[in-house]
Amino acid sequence: MSENTALIKTNVLSGLTVALALVPEAVAFALVAQVSPLTGLYAAFIVSLITSVFGGRPGMISAAAGSLAVVMVALVARHGVEYLFATVVLMGVFQMLFAAARLGKLIRMVPHPVMLGFVNGLAIVIFLAQLGQLKSPGPDGALHWMTGVPLFTMIGLIALTMAIIYLLPRLTKAIPSPLAAILIVAGLVEFFGLQTKTVGDMGSIGGGLPSFHIPSVPINFDTLQVIVPYALILAIIGLTESLLTLNLIDEMTDTRGRPNRECMAQGAANVVTGFFGGMGGCALIGQSMINVNNGALKRLSGIVASLALLSFILFASAWIERIPLAALIGVMFVVAEKTFEWGSLRVLRKVPRADALIIVGVTVVTVLTDLAVAVVLGVVIAALVFAWEQAKRMHATASTNAQGWKVYDLEGTLFFASAASFQALFQPKTDPHDVIIDFAHATVKDHSAIVAIDSLAERYRQEGKRLHLRHLSPDCRELLDKAGDSVEVNLLEDPRYHVADNKLA
Repeated sequence: MSENTALIKTNVLSGLTVALALVPEAVAFALVAQVSPLTGLYAAFIVSLITSVFGGRPGMISAAAGSLAVVMVALVARHGVEYLFATVVLMGVFQMLFAAARLGKLIRMVPHPVMLGFVNGLAIVIFLAQLGQLKSPGPDGALHWMTGVPLFTMIGLIALTMAIIYLLPRLTKAIPSPLAAILIVAGLVEFFGLQTKTVGDMGSIGGGLPSFHIPSVPINFDTLQVIVPYALILAIIGLTESLLTLNLIDEMTDTRGRPNRECMAQGAANVVTGFFGGMGGCALIGQSMINVNNGALKRLSGIVASLALLSFILFASAWIERIPLAALIGVMFVVAEKTFEWGSLRVLRKVPRADALIIVGVTVVTVLTDLAVAVVLGVVIAALVFAWEQAKRMHATASTNAQGWKVYDLEGTLFFASAASFQALFQPKTDPHDVIIDFAHATVKDHSAIVAIDSLAERYRQEGKRLHLRHLSPDCRELLDKAGDSVEVNLLEDPRYHVADNKLA
């Protein structure tokens, strides 16, 4: 078999596996959002197809997502499904504007500890989401944990599925082990007539082609007041999850995706799905990991997954509805296990305490709240830790020159966090009449630094002493008010860094 043929086979079979794994997820997310199963399935088909063809990360799978569904449920409950469709369209517009502004590169600013927390948190979320399938409605209509033979049957089939996935690659890699596991377990259930939950128990997936539909909402300011907040939140969550998944696949495969292109494709996909009765979507780390672990990193895998999903809806719903949920749960358990960064547990005691806190914090917040909150929290903590570490590096070496002047050789970065430390380095009351502060090995970063320099100059002036400031950049000299006449200019030696300051505008 030629290399190209093998590559096509890998991507086609992986796409089929992903399509089977998408069915219960899309149905479950639709039910969470309190819309029909077809609303989730249509979204999975449309979003997956458009992002696979036009997205910036081949091999990444996007579809209806649980992180979005939990936000949508409040909108649907209060205003109805038509407002959801309008919101999804606006969500897509926001994402396209984000891409047009070329802001996708901001994802590169997410620190590695935040990425580890994100991955671990989503792995736990994927695992916990499957446990809900081990419950069944009781006489009171509420969900209760299964017991007896049904429970042991489910657990046995899940264990068999996982065993096949782990062991089959040792015998053959001709077919993706998750796909083989689903087919084998489904065949055994049919052959022995085992009574267990199937995809059909979640709802019918049969239907026709999605049709164009303009959301039936009033086009006025009141409608915008309702949908804009939801659309903005959904856009942020969707892009955050998609770009972090893109970043993760980049690291796993040592390749480079295109974040802005992915943002544009995600936005376009959501605009289209909103007009075709879908609930919108974003990247799914679980299904994406199935693809990556199968070695399917081409656009073909996502295209096959979306077209297979559509064919299930149109032609094969009766067969797909008979697939035991245990087989799909087993696949997702393996995905969760392979997604979790087990190595991060070993390094928690070796990395700096702040990094360990970020890893654990982002993981916990992802599980308890949502991804966007967790990532923002992690980035804020990382930024504060960085600022604190930089602030501690501000110091000065004092000496006396031949003229009897005191010379401070300053080292470090002067900015908002180190301004107080900078002020504490000097003693205007006890210093001699002439004092030199040399900024050759220091950098002035922001307006707080400018204020700190001016304030120090004023302290020396009040003591009747002369302060000499050397090696400041031209824009720094321009921004100084009280210390301006203390600056010594040396055009050959003065640095050329730039100060971030609103006065420059």
